[in-house]
Amino acid sequence: QVQLVESGGGLVQAGGSLRLSCVASGRTFSAYHMGWFRQAPGKEREFVAHISWSGITTYYADSVKGRFTISRDNAKNTVYLQMNSLKPEDTAVYYCAADLQRYGTTLASEYDYWGQGTQVTVSS
Repeated sequence: QVQLVESGGGLVQAGGSLRLSCVASGRTFSAYHMGWFRQAPGKEREFVAHISWSGITTYYADSVKGRFTISRDNAKNTVYLQMNSLKPEDTAVYYCAADLQRYGTTLASEYDYWGQGTQVTVSS
């Protein structure tokens, strides 16, 4: 079992920044990959970013590439999502997820555990 708790969401103006955090517990954090997803009202959950267990490998959705940065601190059991140059279309509930099988995938169905989500709202 893995428990994930996100924080850091909020209301920000377009062009602003937020940093999301996700603290994991229950299993050895450095043993699995992590991802961030988001879901806007009326839309399906979509991939945002992924980071390998070591932090060496990262990849992003095209829509956030160059603006968002995923990172992790294995000593703190925490994964981060730094979001810069935010746009109104980034408004969504953001979820972190654990990839215990190390698929390294962008598919939500391949992730094993999910946090409860944190709301990000970007005003124009």
